[in-house]
Amino acid sequence: MATIDRQATTLALAHALSAADRGLAVIPLSRTKLPALRSPHHDDPDAAPCHGECGRPGHGVYDASTDPARIRELFAAAPWATGYGIACGLPPHHLIGIDLDVKGGTDAPAALRELALRHLFTIPPTVVVVTPSGGRHLWLSGPPHVVVPNSAGRLAPGIDIRGAGGYLVGPGSRTAHGVYATAPRTARLAPAPCPPALLRLLLPPPRGPHRPTALDPAGWHGQGLVQFVLGAHEGQRNTRLYWAACRAYEDGIGPALTEPLVEAARHTGLTEREARATIASAARMTGHR
Repeated sequence: MATIDRQATTLALAHALSAADRGLAVIPLSRTKLPALRSPHHDDPDAAPCHGECGRPGHGVYDASTDPARIRELFAAAPWATGYGIACGLPPHHLIGIDLDVKGGTDAPAALRELALRHLFTIPPTVVVVTPSGGRHLWLSGPPHVVVPNSAGRLAPGIDIRGAGGYLVGPGSRTAHGVYATAPRTARLAPAPCPPALLRLLLPPPRGPHRPTALDPAGWHGQGLVQFVLGAHEGQRNTRLYWAACRAYEDGIGPALTEPLVEAARHTGLTEREARATIASAARMTGHR
């Protein structure tokens, strides 16, 4: 039987109600960060899939609510709860969580910075929650009618995404490993809109590989990347070349586009040696040689 820490439960409920007041749907969590309420269908393995249609609590994120009375009912049914989860993907914020891990030598914040450099986006000021292990949860807002799936390590090692059907541990929650807290100066911020370039990375990839034509191995996309490099000003030449080379290798046209990219980089003022070194770095970063 779970140990009951009434003070922790009272604090968790207060934090959960405050989050709900900001339009965030919540559920009670146990010290393990899992939903505190057991599924009512646990003892019936043949039960049809239920997302709360039965009317009983215990359906995880599908119990999430912004109604104070409902939230109090959920916490009353789970007096051992010491935290709360915030459901992602629901209106009005359509919350997307970027979970950056730092355990076991993983440096997810550095990986996110690398992605931002490659794909030309910046993370705007937004809510940041510090985890007990020193990691970070970034809260972003997605557009309506866009379903961002959950994923673990797909973008880069240590970067997990919480989207539709997922949840984030709310600040003020107490777990077996410590307390989640809002980073300084971010508590009163609203979740910032997700940068479009990052949002494209979070969505499932389009079906079918990129297939350049036999006559033009780079295709129109390759010409666009070359023009992108040619448009670089001093101070952004390496950055633009690196980004274009990464995209070329990701799309399977890296080898075919190497010489056009080198020539474009030389027109911007880079030496051939500098250009080839930057393209080689992009090839290594995308897993090519």
